[in-house]
Amino acid sequence: MPVHRAPVPRTEGRQVKVVNGNERIALRELAQITPGPSGSLLDGLGDASDGVPVVTPSDITNGSEVDARTLRRLPDNDANRLARFTLRQDDIIMVRQGSLGRLTMVGPELAGALYNSSCARVRSDDRRVLPQYLFAYLSSSAVQEEILQRALQGTVPSINAALLGDLPVIVPPLETQEQVVAVIADVDELTLVHRATADRLDILKQALLDDLLRKA
Repeated sequence: MPVHRAPVPRTEGRQVKVVNGNERIALRELAQITPGPSGSLLDGLGDASDGVPVVTPSDITNGSEVDARTLRRLPDNDANRLARFTLRQDDIIMVRQGSLGRLTMVGPELAGALYNSSCARVRSDDRRVLPQYLFAYLSSSAVQEEILQRALQGTVPSINAALLGDLPVIVPPLETQEQVVAVIADVDELTLVHRATADRLDILKQALLDDLLRKA
């Protein structure tokens, strides 16, 4: 089903290159990049079962998901003062300190959550780039390597909003982006099916081995 979107903004005066028919545009032209609040604003963060969850780098798994079991929470009164850092569905959270480049896309279960200063929120302008396409692009190995090359080296490597904003993004027409997203979704679904099959086969193999050993 086609994605409903507002008219595409004009690009006069912006740094736009065309490569193989696709625009190559700095990330800052496609998305708002907002680093998380400083640690002092999250002093109330704790392990309580109520309050607003706060995503940190350690909560983001290697599979680009958020482990809800590890999330800590901020009391509602404290969270209300941090409204500008609230997450929406389809926002991208990118780690900018430590495990650089690790990222996740916000689902409905995390809408309204916050994130800490070691992360940045990337909120795409979906009139120009689909958030799902941008997430896939930023997840690619080539772009991940470029993020590492742009990082500020130190005891803890980091990348700031300005450096992230300079990151070039290849932006095909929106119809092509939709096709890319659909193909990736199909591949992800097949991967889950094969992974589930492999898990069942592993269980079956172990059961067969246990049975053989008991009979030996």
